[in-house]
Amino acid sequence: MGLFSTILDKLGISKAEAATPPAAPTAPVAPAPAPVAAAPTPAASAPAVVNPIAMVDVVALLEKKAKANPQKLNWRTSIVDLLKLLDMDSSLQARKDLAKELYCPDELMNDSAKMNMWLHKNVLGHVAANGGNVPKELLD
Repeated sequence: MGLFSTILDKLGISKAEAATPPAAPTAPVAPAPAPVAAAPTPAASAPAVVNPIAMVDVVALLEKKAKANPQKLNWRTSIVDLLKLLDMDSSLQARKDLAKELYCPDELMNDSAKMNMWLHKNVLGHVAANGGNVPKELLD
């Protein structure tokens, strides 16, 4: 399991997706009778069944964790604090591994401050893309 998958698990996002109801099974289609008329009629296409991703309120979850944590963690701006809040390794090596997993540009990897800013923004962006309800101001 990758580090980002662990983040999703800690946020309950993968569990929320698993709880999404499966698509309704389609009834077997009876063979169509041979056409009688020469002019074909357009077939009506059934609308695609889409299972929406169950949204997880990331802010509420993290705020609840922050209140219960004895440290004052600023998860809204710090990737280190975000990882600490999720009880994950926040060491430089762990952050570099996560940055590589999310395809951080090489030029940012040698500057930990720039890498951390990139990583924080991208982790929250990926969380949002995977069903986390993250406010726009945290994604800019």
